[in-house]
Amino acid sequence: MPEFDVRRLLDTETVTLQNVHCVGECRHNSAEECVATTHLVFPYRGVYIRHVGSDQAVADANHVLFFNAEEGYRVSHPVDGGDASMSLSLSEPLLRELAPASLLSNSGRLGFRRQHLRIDPRAQVLVALLRHGLENNAIEPLEAEALLLTLVCRSLGPRSSHEPGSTHARRRLADRVKVLLTSDVSRRWTLADIAAEIGGSPVYLTQVFQQVEGMPLYRYQLQLRLARALDLIEDYDDLSALATDLGFSSHSHFAASFRQAYGRSPTAFKQSARRL
Repeated sequence: MPEFDVRRLLDTETVTLQNVHCVGECRHNSAEECVATTHLVFPYRGVYIRHVGSDQAVADANHVLFFNAEEGYRVSHPVDGGDASMSLSLSEPLLRELAPASLLSNSGRLGFRRQHLRIDPRAQVLVALLRHGLENNAIEPLEAEALLLTLVCRSLGPRSSHEPGSTHARRRLADRVKVLLTSDVSRRWTLADIAAEIGGSPVYLTQVFQQVEGMPLYRYQLQLRLARALDLIEDYDDLSALATDLGFSSHSHFAASFRQAYGRSPTAFKQSARRL
C-alpha cells in the first residue's frame, strides 16, 4: 500500500486543492522533505506532528498548518490510524493579498512565520462543505473558489488566531494533551484520566492548556468531536448512531452542540453538503 493517496479536488488558475491521505506508518521523525510552493493544510482526520528544526506543531482538525516553500520539515505519527487533510495552494499574489502582514515572514520568499494557527468551527465547516461538495460533484468551480477564499480569510483572521504566550515546556505539554485527545475523540475523558496519561496534576494541566491554547480542555475536545462528525456524517443514515459513536450522551446533546458550533442541524448540514 502506498504511503500517500493524493486526489485533486480543484485546479484553477487561482487555487489548487488536494485531498491527501497518509497511512501514518512512521512513528519517529520521517526523512526531511519540503514542498515547492507554500500550502495551507487543513487536517480533518487523525493526527500527526510536524517538526521544523527544534519546533513542532500538532496537526489535528482544530488547526491549519503552513507548509512554506523550500522549508525542510519532518513528520511523525504518535498514534495509529493515519491521517487525512485538505491541502490548498494559492497563487502568490492572491496569498499575499489575503494573509495579514503580521503572519508572513520577513524573508524575500513568500512564507509564514509560524507553523500553524487554531481555526474556529466556522472554518471547520467550510473545510467539510468543500470536501463533500467537490467529492460529490455538487459544487461548481467558481463557487468552490469563493468558499476557499472565505476559508482562508476566516482561518487567518483575528477571530481564529491565538498567539501563544507560554514557555517552550508548556507548549510541549499542551501538545501531548492534544495528541491524547485526538487519539480517541469519542472517549469521555476526565481530568484525572488525562493527568494519569500525561503526568502532572489536573489543576496544572488545565491551567497550562488554557494558557497555551486560549480555550479550556473540554471545549477543545468538543471541537475535535464535532469536526469528526463533519468528516463522517455522510457515512451514517442514523445520526443517533453517529452521536453515540462520537461519545455524546444523547442525540439531542450532539444536535444542540452541532447547531451551536455550525449554525445548522446535523441533518441540514448533511443535506447542504449533497446539494451545495
